[in-house]
Amino acid sequence: MKTLNTLSLGAVLLAGSALSAMAQDGTELHFIMCGGEVRPADQVVIDQFIADHPGVTVNMEAVEWGTCQDKSMQLAAAGDPPSLAYMGSRVLRQLSDNGLIVPITFTPEEEAAFQPGVLSTVSYGGNYWGIPHAFSTKALYINCGLVEQAGLECTAPATWEDMIAMARAVTENTDAAGIGIAGKDFDNTMHMFLDFLYSNGGQVYDENDAPALDSQQTRETLQLYADLLPYMEDGPIEWERDQLRDLFNDGQIAMYVNGPWGRGQHNADINQLVVPVPHGPSGPSGTILITDSLAVFSGTGHEDLAMELAKALTSGAAQYDLDSTWGLTPILDYEAIGAEALGVDKIWYVDDPFWQVFVDGISTGGPEPLVQNFKDLQNVFTNMVQGVLLGEGTVDELVTTAGQELAEVE
Repeated sequence: MKTLNTLSLGAVLLAGSALSAMAQDGTELHFIMCGGEVRPADQVVIDQFIADHPGVTVNMEAVEWGTCQDKSMQLAAAGDPPSLAYMGSRVLRQLSDNGLIVPITFTPEEEAAFQPGVLSTVSYGGNYWGIPHAFSTKALYINCGLVEQAGLECTAPATWEDMIAMARAVTENTDAAGIGIAGKDFDNTMHMFLDFLYSNGGQVYDENDAPALDSQQTRETLQLYADLLPYMEDGPIEWERDQLRDLFNDGQIAMYVNGPWGRGQHNADINQLVVPVPHGPSGPSGTILITDSLAVFSGTGHEDLAMELAKALTSGAAQYDLDSTWGLTPILDYEAIGAEALGVDKIWYVDDPFWQVFVDGISTGGPEPLVQNFKDLQNVFTNMVQGVLLGEGTVDELVTTAGQELAEVE
C-alpha cells in the first residue's frame, strides 16, 4: 500500500481529544447518512459519543440514496459542508479532487485489521479518502434442481470452461437458460463484468493509477461473454442484476452472480448452491470489492471531532455489530481481533461454508475504481459488454476501444 501523505493518527486523535475537552456548548456535527435510516448499531455509537463529549451534539440527517450523495456534495461546494457523511466510496475521488474532504490516516494496526483489499476501495493518489463502513463481495448462485434436471451433478464449476459446460447443458436439456448476465445500461453490468475480470487476474487501473483495461485478461473475459451468449437469458442487454434475481426465483435461469443478501431473497423451495466465481485462464477466483464509507468534510472547523466519531463508528465491536446484523461481508478480520475482544461467543461467519465463499474471494478481488465521473466509467464497460452481446465488433476491437475510452475518463 502506498505511503500516506497525512498526519499520524496519533496526532489526529491527540488533537481531537484535547479539542473535545474544550468543546463549547453548541458545537454541532452535521452527519448525513445515505440510505434513509440510522442503523441501530450506529446509533449506539453516536449516543455514546455525545455522552463522552459534553457540549457536542450530532445532527443526524438520513437521506435516501437517490439524492443523498448529491446533497452532501452540493452543500460542501456551496461552503456549508456536513461534518461527515456515509456514502458510496465511488464518489470519494470527486470529493477529494475538489478539496471537499480530508484524507484519512490509519495506524499500522488499524490498517491490518481490515480484510485484504478493502482499503483499495478508498485509496487514490497516495491517500485514503474514506473509512469503509459497509462491504460486499459476490459469488455464483446455482439452482441445483435445474442442473440435475439437465443430467448433471450439482457441484461448483471451478473454471470458466466448467461454467460454460453447465450453462450449455441446462439450456439444451431444460426450458431454462443456463446463466443470467447483466447487460443493461446500469452499474451492475460493470460490476458483474469485474467479478469475472478479477477472477482472471485482470485490472482496470494498475498500482500507479494508470489505465490497464486493454489487456489479455480483459479480452479473455469478454470472450467468456461471447461464449456464454447462446446460453444466456433472452435479450441480456435488457436485464440488470436485481431482475436476474427474479428470473432465478422463477426458474428461468440456472446461475447468476450476486451478493450474500441473495440467499434470503430467493424462494425457499429452490435448492441453491453458492460457490466462488469460477476462475479464468489467467487468474484465480476473485470478486469485485465494493464499499460504502464515512467521509470527513473539510472547512467545518471541527474535522477532528468528525474524524473521532467516524473512527468510533468503524471500530471493532461497533463495526462487528453492523456487519453481523446486516448480513454483510465482514469488513474487518474479526478472527484476528478475536471473539472475546468483540464481546461475542462466536464470530458469525467462522465455520459457515456459505460465508466462507464470500470471504475467500477477498484476497484476490479488486476494487470498484475511483473516478471523478462514474457514469463515464460505467459507459466504458456498458459499451464493451453490449458490443459483444449485440455482435457489434470483435472482442479485440471492443477491448481496444474500451481501453481508449478509459484513458479519457477523469
